Amino acid sequence: MKGPGNRYHALDSLRGLLILNMIAYHALYDVVYILNIPIFWYTGQAGYIWQQSICWGFILLSGFCFRLSRHPVRHGLTVLGAGVLVSLATYLAMPSESILFGVLYLLGLAGLIQCGVWALWSRWKQPPFPAWLGLGLNLAAFFLTRNVPRGSLGFEGLILCPLPSWLYQWDWLAVLGLPGPGFHSSDYFPLAPWLFLYLAGYFLWRIVGSRPAVMSRLKPGFPPLAWVGRHSLLIYLLHQPVLMGIFTLVGALH
Repeated sequence: MKGPGNRYHALDSLRGLLILNMIAYHALYDVVYILNIPIFWYTGQAGYIWQQSICWGFILLSGFCFRLSRHPVRHGLTVLGAGVLVSLATYLAMPSESILFGVLYLLGLAGLIQCGVWALWSRWKQPPFPAWLGLGLNLAAFFLTRNVPRGSLGFEGLILCPLPSWLYQWDWLAVLGLPGPGFHSSDYFPLAPWLFLYLAGYFLWRIVGSRPAVMSRLKPGFPPLAWVGRHSLLIYLLHQPVLMGIFTLVGALH
């Protein structure tokens, strides 16, 4: 993001709103699975849509903000490192709930990939194709590959065609969206399909960022939410251990 005087506080506020939604979602997760209190809408379609809206929002917003970072490589390495830390911590503390290739890993890796792509594009005076085409192609690729980790092309319940089973024989290909039979992760965001949503966010910025009148409207924000948004990485790393500790204690007392 730009320096303190040039921040787009509306984007920070949106990120803050998303992180608070995520905390609420995970709090209810602990209510259901630690306190064993059934919440039927939460475990049904409504809860799934809520969870997906949070994920989509974070990934799209991260792609949108790529060019607003003063140090995108350092930012990508920091987020990727945080993702590796989460994987290590969950593997040591809760092996059955370990996280491999979670959302932080995706955001860090996608940012570093985009840094490489941007370095290539910088050789041209202009990017090799218009932003609207990049946005359309990446949204189409996201919808087409949404079910790749499940073994097919298509989006959610729409299955266009199954993919060959031999693609899913090696666990190390899980990062690409091709998990092997022994792969397990309680938070899984592979490059296919999620990299395309990240890139769609970047191309959306290219469309909006060229319009100063639009970008100027992103300057103001809601200070409490903006503060949460500016500290979203630290809050993300801390919120679930804190929530699990609270609900585990509540469950023990009852």
